Amino acid sequence: MGRFTRSGAFMATLGLAASLALSGCGEKRGGAQFVEGATPGATGGVATEPAGAPSGPPLTLTPADGAKDRPVSVEIGAKLPDGSTVSQVTLATEKGKEVKGKLRTDGSSWVPSAPLKWSTTYVAKVTASQPDGTVSEGTSTFTTMAKPSSMITSGLYLFDDKTYGVAMPVVAEFHPGIPEKDRAKVQKRMFVQTDPPQPGAWHWVSNGTQAYYRAPEYWKAGTKLTVRIALAGIPLSNGRYGNIDRKATAKIGSAFEMKVTNSDKQMRVYEDGNLIKTLPVSLGKTKTPSSSGTLVVMEKKEATVFDTMDDPDPENRYVTDIQFAQRLTWGGEYIHAAPWSEHVQGRENVSHGCVNVSTANARWLFERTKIGDPITIKGTERKLAQGNGWTAWDLSWAEFVKGSALPVPEGGADAAL
Repeated sequence: MGRFTRSGAFMATLGLAASLALSGCGEKRGGAQFVEGATPGATGGVATEPAGAPSGPPLTLTPADGAKDRPVSVEIGAKLPDGSTVSQVTLATEKGKEVKGKLRTDGSSWVPSAPLKWSTTYVAKVTASQPDGTVSEGTSTFTTMAKPSSMITSGLYLFDDKTYGVAMPVVAEFHPGIPEKDRAKVQKRMFVQTDPPQPGAWHWVSNGTQAYYRAPEYWKAGTKLTVRIALAGIPLSNGRYGNIDRKATAKIGSAFEMKVTNSDKQMRVYEDGNLIKTLPVSLGKTKTPSSSGTLVVMEKKEATVFDTMDDPDPENRYVTDIQFAQRLTWGGEYIHAAPWSEHVQGRENVSHGCVNVSTANARWLFERTKIGDPITIKGTERKLAQGNGWTAWDLSWAEFVKGSALPVPEGGADAAL
């Protein structure tokens, strides 16, 4: 990874600124899908107004001139004379096909907008100007490595042009998990931009198989999320490489929140902060309690079958047709229609961990909820286990940022590109 630095190892200020199985009553893990990965062709250049002819000392670039076997995730950097600012960065194949890219907002390097091609020679050119009009220029010709045979697999739980709830975390997944020593390097290549701008942070689960991105508070209704998990070609310490870049652009819809209290066995439904409906519920019985915490709707099925015949407890084995199911945990907790418990809803807990509502109320909810809508459950015998679903919002902001592999400014980090 390249860097733009001043002589003396101080970073330059750049003038160019571009941009878990637990008991439950539902199906086995699965359902929520990844977006398809893509590595579109990279064409076109990015530059500011042309500078004058070079008159200052030449710049030293990274990758170094003549470098070979560079990863396709490589970024362009330069060592700058004191007081100078970058005025132009270009990257092209030796045949002249230009590559689009952007400077990091912190000015540390120039990032190609798509992975470079394997076994390809590129020419990078950086121009920098000083206040007295002196212009320095540097050129580097380097070659990327051949495609490796050992790669991880990855996923992104976000789809282009879809509308999600205000608690939708950006969820990146990796198999096998990213080793702890590599997480900072990988995290620097996971880009999230929000419009309107909202600071955020990443949080890694302990085994490195998932990372969540969220803001200090729920997303603002109407937010546009633009995500790039630029994993392709990143070399890892376990001898593997990142497999592919994944991108998605999605929208956050209205604020739709469900709040359940076990004390009165009621669900209160809010839209844009206004209470719009109160529903009686039946939660998990004492032996199979519902999880208390802030959960997120991960998947919706109008009709499905709950099959728990592999449960070690014979009392928890059954096969049942279910309507209007909304998954909350990987362990099998859902909101769903339960006509068999309507007579006790609002008075008694009889489920295997799910939130039971009447068929009419289940339909009403199903027609209004979005993937990413939050539901908070309070007062049950079990606390939500981290990683049992999209649990990013079940942590306080102070706890959440502790899971970042990079330092997080107070209040959250701004977009990196």
